[in-house]
Amino acid sequence: MQTPWGEVAVGDAHIHFFSRRFFASLGEPAQVAGKLGWELPGEDPAELAAKWVAELDAQGVARAALIASVPGDEASVVAARAAYPERFLAYAMVNPLAEGAAVAEGLNAISLFPAMHRYSVHDARVEPLLEQAQQRGCAVFVHCGVLTVGVRKKLGLASPFDMRFSNPIELHGVAMRYPGVKFVIPHFGAGYLREALMVADLCPNVYLDSSSSNSWMRYEGLDLRTVLRRALDVAGASRVLFGSDSSFFPRGWVRGVFDDQVRVLSDLGVSAADARAILGGNLAELFGRAAGAGF
Repeated sequence: MQTPWGEVAVGDAHIHFFSRRFFASLGEPAQVAGKLGWELPGEDPAELAAKWVAELDAQGVARAALIASVPGDEASVVAARAAYPERFLAYAMVNPLAEGAAVAEGLNAISLFPAMHRYSVHDARVEPLLEQAQQRGCAVFVHCGVLTVGVRKKLGLASPFDMRFSNPIELHGVAMRYPGVKFVIPHFGAGYLREALMVADLCPNVYLDSSSSNSWMRYEGLDLRTVLRRALDVAGASRVLFGSDSSFFPRGWVRGVFDDQVRVLSDLGVSAADARAILGGNLAELFGRAAGAGF
């Protein structure tokens, strides 16, 4: 993609893969799609993967991490990755409190949502997942901070989350115990910027994902320029991963998030090498060799 630093191979570290199973988890799929005004994907996740390939091609995005956004949907992203190994990484939400919770074969990362499923990352039931992630070279994505699921609001579904478990500080001891595991905190900690930066400063295996509109900034009177500057000052350009938080069709890839971040990075005077790292190079470096990705 053409940027102020020339041609850049853009990698998106945060795209939700809303499979047919995701819709079914919310109710009767066709009814759910109708209420939301979203396109309902077919039964075969490879078809949805093909749609994302076409969308990313149109936008000039080289690769992306796809997140299966309900527990038990690992197969959808694994199938997407298998169909397009040069384009996709497979992340999947796992609830460690569920019976038989495990790191499925073919995943590049597991996604933990402690506030959503109401547990501490220090819970003994999380330990087996971390051990498996370490053995298989998988990363661990940990959602911290404010958690709002817009689709649940639109459908009038309850969201009994518990923010007691959402502070990035909880991750400090865990990241220290597993120095070989790469941990990713999305949305700069989603309201816990200071705490996310503290953990990233103390743990070189903790990365920050820049995804979404970062609307949490209103809680602290921050702007994107300040957030990115502080993240780069503390974590460095090698541990910030661009993400869009794209999710459904017909909206597709959220170009505005990318454009806003590019504008701010340019205004900050970020070098071409650092911009290429943030916008895609770090994703390729983090997963290309460590997790057996095809790119």
